[in-house]
Amino acid sequence: MKILILFSTRDGQTREIAASLATELKELAFDADIVNLHRADNIDWSAYDGVVIGASIRYGHFHAALDSFVKKHQHSLAQRPGAFYSVNLVARKPEKRTPQTNSYTRKFLLGSTWAPDLCAVFAGALRYPRYSWYDRMMIRLIMKMTGGETDTRKEVVYTDWQQVAHFAREIAQLVRKQA
Repeated sequence: MKILILFSTRDGQTREIAASLATELKELAFDADIVNLHRADNIDWSAYDGVVIGASIRYGHFHAALDSFVKKHQHSLAQRPGAFYSVNLVARKPEKRTPQTNSYTRKFLLGSTWAPDLCAVFAGALRYPRYSWYDRMMIRLIMKMTGGETDTRKEVVYTDWQQVAHFAREIAQLVRKQA
């Protein structure tokens, strides 16, 4: 069985999570293709038994390409088991790490034409040295207001990799059940 994993990332953490999901799925006897959602123009949907979409938040919003992609491919998405994961720094707090408690994810799901079968929220990574000056200062201000890391020399990965592995197992179970 084969799963398409699409991602929309700003700084690479969503792509790293997609790669981790693919590795976990391979251990569960699945093939997985990882594709940047921003470059996913010609998808052969018939090649896939399931689809996963991951997207990151920046300044409170997913990239506009996520909504455009979902609208353009809503029929194909509805034809197979689907999972969605969001990646954001708010989820560094365990109480903000579920679709019900993460306002960005909840808002996306309520407004989307796609209703994924599974959903997860993962904490992202804070990579100050890689940001532009503006992003570094803005993210530092947001982190200061929310009680997060403010040392702009640091890089902190908040992603719970066990949570990612568990999500991969849920995806495998979903796709097998609906195959």
